[in-house]
Amino acid sequence: MSHCTTIFIGTTKGLFLLKSEDGRDGWVLSGPHCDGWPINHALGSDGVMLAGGGGDFPGAGIWRSTDEGATWEVVKLADGEMDAWARADPEAAKIFGLDATADPAPYSGRIKAIWSLGKAGDRIYAGAKPATLFSSDDKGMSWQAVESLTDHPSAESWQAGGAGLVLHSIASAPKTPEKVWLAISAAGIFATDDGGASWERRNRLGNLGPCGHTHHPAGPKDGETGHCVHNIVRAGGDEDLLYQQNHHGVFRSRDGGRSWDDITEGLPSTFGFPIAVHPEKPETIWTLPLNGDMEGRYPPDASAAVWRSRDGGDTWEACRTGLPQENCYFTVLRQAMTTDADAGLWFGTNSGSVFASFDEGDSWQELAQHLPTVLCVEAAR
Repeated sequence: MSHCTTIFIGTTKGLFLLKSEDGRDGWVLSGPHCDGWPINHALGSDGVMLAGGGGDFPGAGIWRSTDEGATWEVVKLADGEMDAWARADPEAAKIFGLDATADPAPYSGRIKAIWSLGKAGDRIYAGAKPATLFSSDDKGMSWQAVESLTDHPSAESWQAGGAGLVLHSIASAPKTPEKVWLAISAAGIFATDDGGASWERRNRLGNLGPCGHTHHPAGPKDGETGHCVHNIVRAGGDEDLLYQQNHHGVFRSRDGGRSWDDITEGLPSTFGFPIAVHPEKPETIWTLPLNGDMEGRYPPDASAAVWRSRDGGDTWEACRTGLPQENCYFTVLRQAMTTDADAGLWFGTNSGSVFASFDEGDSWQELAQHLPTVLCVEAAR
């Protein structure tokens, strides 16, 4: 086990860092960082920490730290309402520390926020709302739009999900970094095998049999999974094994997303947001079902459980020890569950708590509470 663990907690009021320097025996929370921006996702690799977020008021950007989170600077990709306000009233802008003379950010008017970050080899990707992909080859100092995705032949048919048309998940294959998978809500899964030069839409259902829950408008139909994907992960040790939590079911692909099999049977509901996979055991996965999209979006029976499978989703079991079993009405959002390099399992709630398990879900402890709404939980690698 490593001696230092850093967990990124993105919230509606900035980024928080939860650190342990002594083998997880003590934890220190710092924040909020990133000027209180909403932070949808974060990434730590090669000595650089990145946090993506924003919104209508601040605009869209990616914050960078090269001193382990002590200080942060933003790479602005799109202006927000505050930039227009600053230019209209330079004197007031000075009071609030805003630069009224700054040039407009390069993608102003095109995107509103950054929603996801991912690494493929030495390249870093960022997904935005509305669905746009960016790439950086200089550790996040500059970004370029990946127009091959923007120009995909299906783009005119993409439909916005409840949170808008967002590119919210990025997965890659470490041994073959030119292979990348994306999830867009609600357009489904896209994949590239050539480093982003071209993209293939991959939503086809497999041949294990028809899904048993196709009545829902977001459910599988016409031989495809529902296009409202909530989260995707790639299994460690198997570059073609993927899992997704969909708006209406959990699915597994053993062929790089070219076909998907329904593995929802055994779970208490078809609805949820996150899914996580063990970093070394590709058949061990976790998800956190909610009671339904129209029923309140909290754990079934208001009793929290993380559901675990050790056989790739063929069977499931509930993990409840240490989690609230009565009057539990929290929601766990799509980027708010992760694993760390030592197989620790983490999730955060919209009620401001962060829970961790260091025994693959058998037991849980609450390591942070009373935070703002948690949008993402991620581990520095």
